[in-house]
Amino acid sequence: MTTATMPAVDKISATGTPLLDVRNLKTHFPIRKGLLSRTVGHVKAVDGVSFTLNAGRTLGLVGESGCGKTTVGRSILRLIEATGGEVLYKGTNFFDYHGKALRGLRKKMQIIFQDPVGSLNPRMTVGNIIGEPLSVHEIAKGRERELMVGELLQRVGLPADAAYRYPHEFSGGQRQRIGIARALALSPELIVCDEPVSALDVSIQSQILNLLDDLQQERGIAYLFIAHNLAVVEHFSDDVAVMYLGRIVEKAPAEVLYRDPKHPYTVALLSAVPEPDPRPKRRRIVLSGEVPSPSNPPTGCHFHPRCPLTRERAKDASSSETTEITTGGIKLRVIQKCVMESPPLEEKGGDPSHTAACWLTR
Repeated sequence: MTTATMPAVDKISATGTPLLDVRNLKTHFPIRKGLLSRTVGHVKAVDGVSFTLNAGRTLGLVGESGCGKTTVGRSILRLIEATGGEVLYKGTNFFDYHGKALRGLRKKMQIIFQDPVGSLNPRMTVGNIIGEPLSVHEIAKGRERELMVGELLQRVGLPADAAYRYPHEFSGGQRQRIGIARALALSPELIVCDEPVSALDVSIQSQILNLLDDLQQERGIAYLFIAHNLAVVEHFSDDVAVMYLGRIVEKAPAEVLYRDPKHPYTVALLSAVPEPDPRPKRRRIVLSGEVPSPSNPPTGCHFHPRCPLTRERAKDASSSETTEITTGGIKLRVIQKCVMESPPLEEKGGDPSHTAACWLTR
């Protein structure tokens, strides 16, 4: 794609066309061994992820550590090169951009990193950290750049003279505000928020979340919000996608998913969310076994070795519908279809917006 074709993307209206359309995204990392570093396998960090995100909306992406959430976010922005699939930005494949055209489109897609300490260069002043994107993209320089940096700092709740200080002079919450200011410098339409509050105190988390919400209302920014904390995701997201071992296993509007989860993995995750009432109302579901390795994932539904539902249903099914597996040294009888076939994301409960990848739920 040439530079001349790039402006056409900006002319496409967000109405009727998703801002971001991820189709069958795959990111596999080679495993190399031996003196010749031969490839002997692949770590399937992301293995066929698809979703859409509209302008001004927030999609929460949740799951256990190692499920591929961060890799999805970085692959979308091409901080990590994807193995396959497409990322359509306003209807145009972002992976087709190169050189100057790619750099021009990057202004519209930014990221807030998880670690507010490691993501800021300790040898640069805050003003240079926030002002660097303005210089790289030739938006402002000199006095104009200083004024823009001061305005960005004030918008995220920091004084303008913070520009002359270094990152180590600030607290964790303040450093994350600096990271947000840097992401806002180029007026993006999409921001990938990679665990933006997980390293912060609870009181600071609410301040950062409220700031992000205010910025979305003002500027119409779309967020891909990656997090572990399901309570935070429920509060902050319009829609939620649940990942397990490189795949999305359930997706629905936040209110619907939290009220009526369909996938057994989602049910188990939600059972672990602490309740403010000290008298427990929800039975805690403890999943057996460990998360399988993404370099050697199970066949069929990746969740079947740990799924309580496939074992429960196997008790009442005929022997032709079940099979025996060994996981963690324990032999279990499970539904054969779950072992042999990978379930697609399909509509559940008669709601087109609620999809889950499970053979055993309706």
